[in-house]
Formats: sequence, structure tokens, C-alpha cells
Amino acid sequence: MDRILVVDDDVLILAALSRILQTEGYDVVTHSDPAVAAREVGFQVVLTDFMMPYLNGIELLGALREKNPKAVRLMLTAAADFRTASEAVNRGEVFRLLGKPWSLSDLTSSVRQAFAHYRLVEANERLQREVAEKNEELVAINRDLERRVVERTTGLLDGLISALDYRDTETQWHSRRVSLYSRRLAQEVGLSGGALDVVEQGALLHDIGKIGVQDSILLKPGPLTPDEWVEMRKHPEFGYRMLAKMPYLHEAALIVLQHQERWDGKGYPQNLAGEDIVLGARIFCLADTVDAITSDRPYRKGRPMSVARDEIRRCAGTQFDPALAEAFLNIPETEWQRIRQEVEAMEAEENARWNSNPLGPPAPLAKASGA
Repeated sequence: MDRILVVDDDVLILAALSRILQTEGYDVVTHSDPAVAAREVGFQVVLTDFMMPYLNGIELLGALREKNPKAVRLMLTAAADFRTASEAVNRGEVFRLLGKPWSLSDLTSSVRQAFAHYRLVEANERLQREVAEKNEELVAINRDLERRVVERTTGLLDGLISALDYRDTETQWHSRRVSLYSRRLAQEVGLSGGALDVVEQGALLHDIGKIGVQDSILLKPGPLTPDEWVEMRKHPEFGYRMLAKMPYLHEAALIVLQHQERWDGKGYPQNLAGEDIVLGARIFCLADTVDAITSDRPYRKGRPMSVARDEIRRCAGTQFDPALAEAFLNIPETEWQRIRQEVEAMEAEENARWNSNPLGPPAPLAKASGA
């Protein structure tokens, strides 16, 4: 039931107000002593006289406001006190000011509006709470969806790399190394969050288009003929076409498309140059060279990182983005050694899983700490 506190030091006026408001259906609490009234709680609206002993109406409302901050405040005032009381209205302490003597219609209308205002504020606060709760639920749902997308994307990427590895056994661990090298270099130049993931994904999938290259070319033990090179050089476009159909891999697909481009414009397939090449592809180009130099090949052993650093320094501004080359040279060699060792541990772990259960699917690879 709507409850109203009425305060007036004139007991006759107090009784009259009480009868009127009870007739309107309100639960009325009355006090002629404002000092006692100041201790009341549990009402939605307060109607008080302005000029009273001990506490005037403004002082009473200030005291009541501490324990009843949501209560809507109405004030009765005689014409002589109107200017002082109106200041309280202007300060936001009073919802409505009523003159003495009052009009019955003004009185009842003002009280109804006060209760309506109270309910409106309550409803608005309740709605805000519900919206906040729903937002929290939506955030939790979105986090769960993001987690699932990440899991499924990671599973898809692992599957694609494994599929290529069946055809070219050198691909999988080379791809994992350059993906983590690329991520580390991207961190060095200030990338973070999702941008790092894009660079890592693009580098991981850079050779996925080789699935579309004929075995006679892809697995040929000797040098390729000019015609065979034309076919081999289509693999960036093959990879892009495969990945561009997946919206969440679109940015990574651009890295795949451009991963053979060079800073000086002498790469392929589009002969892009400089910053026309996406940053992720420029980063990959450098990471790929580092891995090619430092990894074993059938025709030679991997060379020291110092050789790779010299090559990066020599080709800065031609093959490589000079700013990225400088950033690479600022990273300690121990960082690249750490990443290589992590990938070697991943390879050993996967081999052990397959050896222990060759007919069953291996568990997902643990994510390297450099990723």
C-alpha cells in the first residue's frame, strides 16, 4: 500500500490532511513534532509544512533524505514563506511546492503525481538492474562463444596443417615455428590482442595452398622447371581462395596471399611493394627467412642464428621491411632459441602420442608459451 508521511505542527491541519489522504486510499503516518518525524522510515512520499519549531521543512527533509533517499518530497508553505521554500525546490530537494491554504484538487493531484514519480523511478532502477544482469549474461555467453570459436578455429587450423603435412612432411613444424616467430616479432613492433592472433594464423597457414599443387611438383626431389615454378607460384592464391570463404580467417587469408611478396616489389603473385603489403605478410617474410636459414634441409644443415641476422641486415630495404628488420635485430637470439625449443617439444610430444596410440586421434597440441 502507498504510504505517506505528513508533518505539520498545527494538529488541526494535520488531522485535515490525514482525513483527505486516507480517503484517497493512502496509508498515512502523521507527526506534529518534526524532530520525531525525522526518525521515520518506510514511506514513499513525505508532505511537510515549511515553518515549524525545532526543524523547518527544509531541515526536516534533509534529515529524512539520509534514511529515505528515494522518498518523494512535497512541501506546504504560506505565501510569506514562499520565496524561501522555492529555493528548496530549485535545489532539487522538493518535488512539488503547495501553498497554504491549499486547493483540494491541487493537493490530491500533487500526491498522486508524487507516488507515480516514485513508482517510475523504482521501475527505472529495476529495469537498469535487469539490463545490467542481462548484460552480464550476454558477456558470459559471448565469452563462451568466443572460447568455442577459438577452440574450433584452432582445431581447424591444426587439421589443415596436418592435411598438408601428409603431403609435405617438412611443412607442419616449419609452419609452427614461423607462426611463433612472426607472433614474437609482431609483439616487438607493438601489435597485441586479436592482431597478434591474425599474424600467427596467417603465418601458420601460409603454405596451405600447396594442397592444390600437383604431387609431381610439390614432391619433386630435384629443381623445378620454369613451367613447374609457374604452377608452384600459384599456391598463395590457392591458399587465399580456401581461407577467404571463412569470415573469421579473412585477415589471415591476406597474409597467405601476400606471404611471397617482397618490400622491393620483386615478389609474387601481385608484385606488391612497401606498405602495400599487409604488415602480417611483411613480418612473415622475415620470420620465414630466419627459419629457412637456421633449419636443417636435406641438402644442408641449419646454420647459426648469427648467419640469419647478417642476412636480415643485408636485405633490409630490399627483401624486408627495414623497420621490421631493425625490430628483429633488437630481439635477443635467446628468444628465437626458446621458441624453436618449444616447437621441438611439441613435436616430440605429438610423436609420443602417436607412437603410444597410432590408430587413435592425438590430443590437441598444447599452446606454446610464445603464442
